[in-house]
Amino acid sequence: MSTYLLVHGAWHSGQCWERVVPLLAAAGHRVVAPTLTGYGDTAHLAGPEVGLDTHVDDIVGLITGEDLTDVVLVGHSYAGLVISSAANQVPERIGHLVYLDAMVPEDGESAADVQPISQAMIDQAVASESGWRVPPPAEMEPPRGLFGVTEPADVAWLRSMLSDQPVRCLQEPVRLDNPAVNAIPRTHIHCVANVPEGIIRRPVPAIQPNGTPAQVWELETGHDCMITMPAELSELLLKLG
Repeated sequence: MSTYLLVHGAWHSGQCWERVVPLLAAAGHRVVAPTLTGYGDTAHLAGPEVGLDTHVDDIVGLITGEDLTDVVLVGHSYAGLVISSAANQVPERIGHLVYLDAMVPEDGESAADVQPISQAMIDQAVASESGWRVPPPAEMEPPRGLFGVTEPADVAWLRSMLSDQPVRCLQEPVRLDNPAVNAIPRTHIHCVANVPEGIIRRPVPAIQPNGTPAQVWELETGHDCMITMPAELSELLLKLG
C-alpha cells in the first residue's frame, strides 16, 4: 500500500479530487486530499498573510503529523511549488514527486518566475481594493472552458469550490536547497489539449535530478484533468504506487 497525497492548485480545494480518490483507494492505497489554508471550507482564513510558505507548512505538518512515509506527492498547477518546498523539508518521507500540469520551479523562484503570466495577476491584486485578492479566471469559450472543464454540470460544480487566491502565494520563493531532495524520482503529467494563450510549459530535462531518464506522460484533456479524466489520471498514478 502506498500513500497518495494529492495537493490542489490555486483557487481550488481538496474537493476537486473527489473523482480520483475512490479509484486510488479501490486499488488498496491510502489517499489524502487536503484543502490548503484559505480555500474551500477554510476560505475564511484567507488574507494577505497567507502565502506559499503557509501551504508548504500545511503539507509538511500533515505528513509529519500523520507520520506518512513513502508518499506519492502529487501537485497540480500552482501546487508544483508547494510540493517542491515540502519535499525539500522532508525528503526522507517522499517516495515520488508528481508534477501534474504543474509549475516546476528552481530554488528561489516564485510563481511569477515559473509562469510569467502570474505577474499580471500580482499587479492587479496589489492595485485592487483589497490589495491581496486574486480572483479565479473567467470561463472561456469552449473548448477551453473553465480550467479546461466544459461540461455545464462540471463547470457549475467546479465554480462552487473556487475561492480567491492570496497574492503572497504567487510572490514567495520556493526553497530547494536540500541536496537530498534531488534523489526523489519525479514524474511529469502534462494536460496537452486546449492550452490557453500565455501559459508557458518549461521543457522537462532529459535527465532527472536523481540521474535517471525523465518520465513524462500526457493526457489529451484540459488543465483540470482530475475532473475531466479521473480514470485515466488514476491509471497513470497507480503505476507509481
